[in-house]
Amino acid sequence: MAEAKDVSVEFYYRMRAAVTGRKDRDTLKRETTQRQKSKPFDSGRQPKTVLSTIDGLIQSFGWQNKLSEGELFANWKDLVGQQVAENSFPEDLTKGILTVRCKSTAWATQLRLMHNDILTKIEERLPDLKVKELRFIGPQAPSFKRGLWSVPGRGPRDTFG
Repeated sequence: MAEAKDVSVEFYYRMRAAVTGRKDRDTLKRETTQRQKSKPFDSGRQPKTVLSTIDGLIQSFGWQNKLSEGELFANWKDLVGQQVAENSFPEDLTKGILTVRCKSTAWATQLRLMHNDILTKIEERLPDLKVKELRFIGPQAPSFKRGLWSVPGRGPRDTFG
């Protein structure tokens, strides 16, 4: 864990230096002391694999859920099938509720009927994502309540009486 922490701290300082364009005094001092203490065959000088470094960063920053969410969004077609994926896409995942936008209200109704099957497939492929509920919504229609063409009042119903 100390190794992952050292890598993450170093990552932070390097990113800060890249953004600001210059290194601060602490970074320069740390680099010079590390170079002075370094010996060719000291312990801890073994090469590190990129995979172990990335795994350490993912765990230290807590990105496991975001990676699973990205996998769900990227592999939606494999999860639900070609025809369903052409007519729907996952839009948001918040607090265990997956919102799926459909191309029509008919597709939203059809997917509501397939709710349990889709939820089971998600739980099988991505168990650490913990999706509790699925919401299927149709396309958004334009609202005429505000804007250039809106008129105050009840609308077309006010002429019938």
